[in-house]
Amino acid sequence: MPTNTDMNGREPDTETVEQNNGRIVCEKNPEGESKTAFIAIVGCPNAGKSTVLNKLIGEKIAIVSPKPQTTRSRIMGVLTKGNIQLVFTDTPGYHKPKNMLGENMIKAVNLSVGDVDDCLLVTEAQGEIKKGEIELIEKFKKEHIPAILAINKIDLLEDKSKLLERIQKFSELYDFKAVVPISAKKGTNMAELEEELMKLSFPSAHFFPDDTLTDQPEKVIASEIVREKLLDCLDKEVPHGTAVEIERFSERKEKDILDIDAVVYCEKDSHKAIIIGKNGAMLKKISTLARKDMEKFFGCKVSLHTWVKVKEGWRNKAGLIRNFGLEVK
Repeated sequence: MPTNTDMNGREPDTETVEQNNGRIVCEKNPEGESKTAFIAIVGCPNAGKSTVLNKLIGEKIAIVSPKPQTTRSRIMGVLTKGNIQLVFTDTPGYHKPKNMLGENMIKAVNLSVGDVDDCLLVTEAQGEIKKGEIELIEKFKKEHIPAILAINKIDLLEDKSKLLERIQKFSELYDFKAVVPISAKKGTNMAELEEELMKLSFPSAHFFPDDTLTDQPEKVIASEIVREKLLDCLDKEVPHGTAVEIERFSERKEKDILDIDAVVYCEKDSHKAIIIGKNGAMLKKISTLARKDMEKFFGCKVSLHTWVKVKEGWRNKAGLIRNFGLEVK
């Protein structure tokens, strides 16, 4: 089983560390000048932020789906190359909230922008500039945050001349440190984006072990894998009204097998019937897909048992949002 999924901070390997304008600065590092940057990945729903994070890290640590509002909370990913460590925070899509859960998601974005040194704004390659993107840019201006613009999904752009027009429109709104057209899905120009992000780093010790990938506990990763399959297999509002709780996560001592019990919560009895499907076929499909991804991630056999329960209106109940680990403090 991998040991790099739990992020345990360590004391900087320096003789003197001081706070300087909100940044940690190393005065002395016997290993040479190491560098760090804390970067929030922000944008509107379905721009491809989680795909960008996964591609940069080189591992799938954030679930992805063509459905908007897939990411519900802040997810940290760490990329260390040589003397540079980039600490990313993937955030929910910036949108107008319709319930208490949505309000928590927007709070997560706002806190992330305020807590980091730099931002990576991810936008799609076509369409009008969204209201949410304009609001995010206004936050950059207010907080004086350096930002890079990643124009994603260029592989879907038939008229490439439109790309220059889009770059110009965004550049008129903000003085971005760099603008990089990419296709995170295809991997196009991701090396160039990484190079620009590296330039944002400042002298500092690395605050996490160099083999760290994410701060996500293994139970959270397992629950998110199940939720990704719910998004993949179900339509309309049903998957957005689900939450997944891992009730058991244990490794058998005698065998390299993980026993995982997952409970899928939904808001209506009718949704429960859809999730289970005729003769349990849909739930079996979701569980099988989730188990295969878990085995790939954890590197061992997984015995997954999944149940479905109803919690009416949980997205508007603070207690349940807190219980599901989705409350932003």
